[in-house]
Amino acid sequence: MHLAAQLPGIHNVTVWSDPRSRSQIGVDSFIHLAQTAERGKFDFFFLAEGLRLREHKGRIYELDVAGRPESLTVLSALAAVTTHLGLAATVNATFNEPYEVARRLATLDLLSGGRAAWNVVTSFDAFTGENFRRGGFLDEADRYDRAAEFLQVARRLWDSLSPADIPADSGTGEFIRPGAGAFTHAGRHFDISGRFTTPSGPQGHPVVIQAGESAEGREFAAAEADVIFSKYNRLPQARAFYQDVKGRLAKYGRSPEDLKIIPTATCVVADTDEEAAELATEITRAQVSPQTAIAHLEAVWGRDLSAYDPDGPLPEVEPLPGNLLLKGHSVFRGDRAATARRWREIAEARGLSIRELVIAVGDGQTFVGSPGTVATAMEHFVTTGGADGFVLVPHTTPGGLDDFVTRVVPLLQERGAFRADYEGTTLRDHLGLAHRRTSREAVR
Repeated sequence: MHLAAQLPGIHNVTVWSDPRSRSQIGVDSFIHLAQTAERGKFDFFFLAEGLRLREHKGRIYELDVAGRPESLTVLSALAAVTTHLGLAATVNATFNEPYEVARRLATLDLLSGGRAAWNVVTSFDAFTGENFRRGGFLDEADRYDRAAEFLQVARRLWDSLSPADIPADSGTGEFIRPGAGAFTHAGRHFDISGRFTTPSGPQGHPVVIQAGESAEGREFAAAEADVIFSKYNRLPQARAFYQDVKGRLAKYGRSPEDLKIIPTATCVVADTDEEAAELATEITRAQVSPQTAIAHLEAVWGRDLSAYDPDGPLPEVEPLPGNLLLKGHSVFRGDRAATARRWREIAEARGLSIRELVIAVGDGQTFVGSPGTVATAMEHFVTTGGADGFVLVPHTTPGGLDDFVTRVVPLLQERGAFRADYEGTTLRDHLGLAHRRTSREAVR
């Protein structure tokens, strides 16, 4: 299986009030978690990105992480303190431009010796766009069209200049070959030409990651991505998603091995299954605090519900679907009226309070148990067609993966379910993906 680590910090997965938690923006925290992942022989370390802090009723949503350093800058620092771990950055294809993103990713790939990855995301909302003086900028239907062309241009740029184009031959006096770095692209979203500045890294192209779950997102991933993040970490849904996306690859001339499907997951490990279950309940209740429960209910109801008791029943008032109180939170983007009806049905059928309901409809903890129980469950998930691996999101920063790496990884290695050591130096090596470089003729 493939394993990755994500620094927690979005949604309510993080228990920042835990006494073991330290800074979520300090460089020491990034270094600790990245080096722990590398000690565990993980494929890569992943940073999510937010281009605007979420707001709740017009104020910064302080139950989220109020501060996110720019991902590529952080990963460039981590390249200096790791040797094999892949370094994956989320970079938005709606509010950036191909030239600058391609250059920054090529630089990270060079600095790290071929370990860079790009999680391609898009933005749909004017709320985020206000930071760029563009408002919504694109209709939602156009965002994947722009992202596909964005990626096409980035690949053209990466292919325009390779290390072989810079011989620096003192005997002949030739430093760079004629035409090196030249590119031209004319399309619907981009019309650019010039010369690229940064030679491609050892793996040719950085690994491309995608996280969309819509039909458009799945199709984009099948056509273009090397890795897809999935939210489906429950086996029946995960198998359906896995089969659907893998089934789309053939029409693009790709095989199932060309795309790795890796859902996000959490892990709670203790000496016994019973102790782990108790700890998992404690963690989940800390993640869904009384304030978080009310905020999530308000996000669906579109009403100020601060007067309600989180340990009491759901409000009798009906939602205001057009009123948005929690901005920048994609979880509550769908049909909120339908969500409210479903939540009410669940609460009434099971007699749940507001807080108990929010916990019940959340993801909960994915793998819970003793080290042996967790290793068995993870291995079963992968071998029965649920995923190719997992992106583990710890609930504390930066030591939340320490127990997993110390106690579970050795068991996976003993069973042959996970690598004993790195067998290559690039991220494409770790993922079993071919190094990618388009011919110069295709670039022109």
